[in-house]
Amino acid sequence: MVGLRKIILEAAHHAGEGHVPSALSVLDILWVLYDKILNIDPKNPNHPSRDRFILSKGHASLGLYAVLGTKEFFPLSEIREFGKYNSRLGGHPDTTKVPGAEASTGSLGHGFPMSVGVALALKIQKSSSKVFTLIGDGESNEGSIWEAALLAAHHRLNNLICIVDYNHSTDRALSVGKLEKKFEAFDWETRSINGHNQADIFKALSTPSERPVAVIAETIKGYGIKSMENNPEWHHRSPKKEELRSFLEEIRAV
Repeated sequence: MVGLRKIILEAAHHAGEGHVPSALSVLDILWVLYDKILNIDPKNPNHPSRDRFILSKGHASLGLYAVLGTKEFFPLSEIREFGKYNSRLGGHPDTTKVPGAEASTGSLGHGFPMSVGVALALKIQKSSSKVFTLIGDGESNEGSIWEAALLAAHHRLNNLICIVDYNHSTDRALSVGKLEKKFEAFDWETRSINGHNQADIFKALSTPSERPVAVIAETIKGYGIKSMENNPEWHHRSPKKEELRSFLEEIRAV
């Protein structure tokens, strides 16, 4: 994970932008998905039999790009072009440009309903493919999230897993409380995990269910960089030269 964190930090530094703490918050989840869970071929990422992953919290795109580049969906060297003019790696993933990006996301509350629609279509087609989506805890304030959750439960979409990146960044504005109980009330199966423990992540994402599954992943925003962890100052900041040097030394020392 040190290498992936280095990619994220350096890309944000060179671009002068990027939601670094959000990318670090979801990084373990994304790595387990693409390394151990998803049935998807980097050389043929649009094959009809593939599993689908939709990053609903699209501002965490740097985490997705680091994983996709490492898994050779596109040349890893492209990460250095993140956020630059004419780069296909923007602040939010663009499905028309980025191999492996299943949907263009970033407007919060949109990616999850898309995932429900995709899961329903696959179920109608009697496909064995699964759909995974990753939302933020703040994003779960959106009414569209809960409308889509009702629809998924009604259609018994047991091919759908929603992972909530519960890093508590929204608590300062509006607490969402016990998300497990909320999803359970909407007739979802819920699983609570440490979102930085890859064994826990794998078990939660690989265990089948007869209902749609909500995985409530307790995470730390800015995980791995002590001065960045749960620090709202870093929400949309990029590290300067000396900060980058210090952060790289910190992650190597772990």
